[in-house]
Amino acid sequence: MAAFGAATSTGIHIPEEWSTAAAAIANDSTTSLPPLVFICGAKNTGKTTFSRYLLNTLLLRYKRVAYLDTDVGQPEFTPPGCLSLTIIDEATPDFTIPCLKTPQRCYFFGDISSKRDPKAYLSCISALYDHYTKEQQISSKNGSSATAELPLIINTPGWVKGIGYDILLGMLDVIAATHVVKINISSESKNLPAGAFWLERNNDHSAKLVEITSARKDSRNQSLLVRKEAHLIRELRLMAYFRQCFPSNMSITTVKELAHALSSHTPYQVPISSIKIRHLHCEVPNTEVFYSLNATIVGLAVSCEDSQSLPVCVGLGIVRGIDVLKNIIYLITPVPQRILAGVDLLLQGYIQIPTSLLQVQGCMSPYMSANVISINYKEEDKSSPNKQSCRNE
Repeated sequence: MAAFGAATSTGIHIPEEWSTAAAAIANDSTTSLPPLVFICGAKNTGKTTFSRYLLNTLLLRYKRVAYLDTDVGQPEFTPPGCLSLTIIDEATPDFTIPCLKTPQRCYFFGDISSKRDPKAYLSCISALYDHYTKEQQISSKNGSSATAELPLIINTPGWVKGIGYDILLGMLDVIAATHVVKINISSESKNLPAGAFWLERNNDHSAKLVEITSARKDSRNQSLLVRKEAHLIRELRLMAYFRQCFPSNMSITTVKELAHALSSHTPYQVPISSIKIRHLHCEVPNTEVFYSLNATIVGLAVSCEDSQSLPVCVGLGIVRGIDVLKNIIYLITPVPQRILAGVDLLLQGYIQIPTSLLQVQGCMSPYMSANVISINYKEEDKSSPNKQSCRNE
């Protein structure tokens, strides 16, 4: 843990105000519940950094911490386009290194912003929060001490004006937070409204307001927005995700090497008849479905018997090619074959293959390798543990 005035291994300084706030939340004895901490603020104010610092602080007291990531553009533990609930049981020493983890529950929203479909976005968050409450109940039953409880950190996007503000209030309507951490900067016009802003819609919400300032300051000690290349960060996260298709000891150190490795990687062979295809946020004519799907990133999902439940996403894949005559979709994904066998739904949104991969000559060409891995869809596969229950049992 970084103390006041000290830097992490990558030079990130944690202000005393931040460490004090994190310690106060972790050790708050005024509530019988474990902390449910909703972290919000404008873009690039340090929400993710504070979230990770708070995560480490909570792990000093609790065995596990849940992390609900609502930032589809720059998620913390999953590739872009996903909304997820991840259970963490060990601290993160380096705040700057992307740390991909397998979530407890994940939904593929298929876009880098909630603005295309706020209703669907809030439905995913509500479902994730419901799943968390079930996990918390299980933790409370199985453990006899406070360390068995499951705190929750909710990291939010930086869209806090207009519709983005309404969506933020919508999240607070759903999530019974014990603490709302609001990160402010010197430019008042970019901040959320003063005080407990959520009370204008939810008078019964008794969350404690914790206000801190952005960690980055100028020569006059005024908070500054931390400029980040969001597009580049998304591409790096996607490349890190698909790097998992290969053994960790395989020498892939450049974008060019990754691009050529993916283009020559043996794809899975998925029968078209065994899956359904759903386009998110748009309608595609039946005659154009396969054309639009080819050479895109898709969410790999398990549909639910309950039509009202959302399909659970088990990972992402790249559609490497489609052979309609052979009734085959060729798919590249790091998802293990035993889990992929339970996938019966491909979700296509607006998450694109990184341009840096496509710019490498020969990468992602329509030409398919002669080597393929067939996925056998059998009845026993459909009823296996891969076929996740969409109900929060």
